Amino acid sequence: MKISAEDIKNNPNKPRHIALILDGNGRWAKKRGLPRMMGHKEGLNTIKEIVRATAEAGIPFLTIYAFSKQNWNRPEDEVGAIMSMLINSAENEINELHRNNVRLKIIGDKNDLPNEAQTVLDRGEKLTKDNTLLTLVVALSYGSRDEILRAARLLAEDARDGKIAPDEIDEALFESRLDTNGIPDPDLIIRTSGEYRISNYLLWQSAYAEYYFAPELWPDFHRPKYYQAIMTYTQRERRFGKTSEQVTE
Repeated sequence: MKISAEDIKNNPNKPRHIALILDGNGRWAKKRGLPRMMGHKEGLNTIKEIVRATAEAGIPFLTIYAFSKQNWNRPEDEVGAIMSMLINSAENEINELHRNNVRLKIIGDKNDLPNEAQTVLDRGEKLTKDNTLLTLVVALSYGSRDEILRAARLLAEDARDGKIAPDEIDEALFESRLDTNGIPDPDLIIRTSGEYRISNYLLWQSAYAEYYFAPELWPDFHRPKYYQAIMTYTQRERRFGKTSEQVTE
């Protein structure tokens, strides 16, 4: 049965926040005898499709794992090409995101990015900061352990300077130092390509997330498969440590 955006939009159990691990661009290209960058370019088209599908389904938060902290270890020419594609894509898409009422938020260690990328992305965040239809969170040079360490250092500096006492540090205060401050935790995390790993992604935030592992390589993960994953989520029971009986009371 074909699942429409309205089917999801009208479902009271739909997720508020979906996080994606975009895996399989390189393998997609290799299967077709193409350079790896062709896989990344095709994967970018899929990102655009999924962002539209998310907005149309009435889901207010979407996070995409676009480039990890560990991805800097890839071949230099591939990394350079990805950064160039990032800059060009951001320059071309930011105004469209703004027209469509989409807010852009970047998480990760922005200082790792080329200066031109930092400038373009900062402009995009400022331009779209008041948009309300969808918040698109893009993880760039992101690693969850790195994020947690940076948050811990900030709290340690505040304690050293007498701004907070160690026993004042609770979950809420810790979360306020994370890159995702102000963003709700993901309800559903989807990874493509048939791999069963979380790859240092949103470790703190995903404590109670549901997972869906799709066999398709990312460039082949189109709207019907995406909506199928979301509908599977709506049929699950989320207990948050409670019993089934407590949840249904």
